[in-house]
Amino acid sequence: MSQSKSGIRFLIDATEGDSRRLHVGIEIQGPFTESRLIAHFPRWVPGSYFLREPIQHMTDFLATDQDGNTLESQRKDVDAVRIKVPEGASSILLTYRLLANDMSVRSNHLDRTHLHMMPPFTWFMPTSGIENNRMNMEHIVELHAPKSWSPATQYLSTGKRNGKGELTKNEGTTHCFTAPNRDEFLDGIIECNANPMDTWVVDGRTHHLKMWDSGGHDIDKGMLERFKEDMNKIIREHHALFGIPSWDNYVTVIQLTDTMRGGLEHLNSQTSMVPRQSLMPGHDDEYRDLVSLFSHEYLHQWNVKRLRPRNMLDYDLQREGHSDLLWWFEGGTSWLGDMLCVRSGAWSEEDWRKDFMRKMKRHTARHGMEFESLAESSHDAWIHLYRGHAFSRESQISYYLEGELAIMQLDVELRRRSKGDAGVCDLMAELCRRHAIEYDSAEKLGITYKDIRQALTSMKGGRRLGSLLDDLMHQRKAPDVDATMAYFGLKLVPEHPLKDGEENDGWLGVNLSTKDGRVKVTSHLSGSPVRQHVMPGDEIVAIDGIRTASLKGLKTSLKGKAGQQVELMSSHEGIIQSHKVQPLPSPQHGVKLDGKGNSKWNSYIATRQSS
Repeated sequence: MSQSKSGIRFLIDATEGDSRRLHVGIEIQGPFTESRLIAHFPRWVPGSYFLREPIQHMTDFLATDQDGNTLESQRKDVDAVRIKVPEGASSILLTYRLLANDMSVRSNHLDRTHLHMMPPFTWFMPTSGIENNRMNMEHIVELHAPKSWSPATQYLSTGKRNGKGELTKNEGTTHCFTAPNRDEFLDGIIECNANPMDTWVVDGRTHHLKMWDSGGHDIDKGMLERFKEDMNKIIREHHALFGIPSWDNYVTVIQLTDTMRGGLEHLNSQTSMVPRQSLMPGHDDEYRDLVSLFSHEYLHQWNVKRLRPRNMLDYDLQREGHSDLLWWFEGGTSWLGDMLCVRSGAWSEEDWRKDFMRKMKRHTARHGMEFESLAESSHDAWIHLYRGHAFSRESQISYYLEGELAIMQLDVELRRRSKGDAGVCDLMAELCRRHAIEYDSAEKLGITYKDIRQALTSMKGGRRLGSLLDDLMHQRKAPDVDATMAYFGLKLVPEHPLKDGEENDGWLGVNLSTKDGRVKVTSHLSGSPVRQHVMPGDEIVAIDGIRTASLKGLKTSLKGKAGQQVELMSSHEGIIQSHKVQPLPSPQHGVKLDGKGNSKWNSYIATRQSS
């Protein structure tokens, strides 16, 4: 039985890359149910909790009927347009141009070498004037691009044709696709460039890899093959935990840049952006991060895209959709995504330890766990996560990082009580079986906190863990990472133990930057002795009358000054100020794992794949 067609065709033309502007069209076939057609431009994109208002990039809007007659239209509110529908109209075409110069995984970017297209950043969505159920029918998507380019997308290809584009009349190739419903239409991407697409099969599922380098740098072939091999390991480890899923054709887009980094998941695809050093030989830290990012976004196929907060099953892209569960969907994904890296062999144990130390350095440097719980941090993502400033982490937390550490504590306690038979990874797989989209076993789609708690307490060893989960998620208190690691026979120690005499060196507790011989404060660390004296943006001019022009010079000025009063000269808004401060000894936070670990540790990081 054929799928119902929406009668809506979504068009883009990417043949004018030098202009950085996309030509966009939406053709809507009748019947029309009202004399006014209203279309809204989405205000945010799935997976990124921030009102980005992409309509700001739109110009040259025009509405015409089937005969090319211009229709009366006017803007409505901040995100919509209203078009007068003439009597007897059989179709309406909306056209406009979009500036696409934001090189980000969350938006559109067009230049002479590629297009990265996000549907919620591109098209208006009809919201009134047609039958509502049409939006959840099959849509047509057409991309006109330079002939040398080929697209990567989760949309289903229905063919292509060479010739002039419908929107610009420029020569090129029009690639034709369908999207089966609103969800798969909005939560997809298109990456189109001249690079070939690698396609291969893992456990019967087809996977595609499309690369792009922002500067046109050649990608090291050996490193690319290494990455593909590690992708396979991670994919199989996911399958070992969740089972081989029913959906197919997963697309990975990797964008290599100078310094930018980010990742965004979609229903059957991801875009991951990393510095190009990630695929250069010898850059082990950067490569480790690339592998982690791929695994994190790949895991989101289950934890976010199929297993969702219940109130986000049918999300509204015109307004915020709050959830108190982002600690689970992002913190849990961060924790398990990296565990699957080491279990699969894509990471070594040493890779995991190094990355864990990086996280612990962030955790111990400063966090707002005394002021914000994980549930509160999740709920306030819309006003906090993407609006950071120099004082953010004093009273706010990252539900990614702190959620990961809290879930690891919960996981260890579940393993302890089940004698190693169950962990939070099994809890996530069970929640998918009970509540995930595209699972035949699902009892009720979407989850609430109650569902997580109920599934936990019904597991072996989890009967009395509901109160621990409550405390971890709702109390304003840091997770007990020392106790967590002690279960595995590991101890957290300082990265660099102090040498003789260094315990007397002074510490100001600030993050610093240097430029043109000026040392400036960027933020405070937890316990800073100068918190009330110097502010972010202030320059540290001198210590005890000795000019400070470099980080090395500042360190020298503070030697032997721990516990002693010193005169700190600073420049605040161009005015020199003098402060009497008492530097502290440098904190010795436990951030590095010491010890080989016990049998529980070895089991924890072992693969779940059958031999």
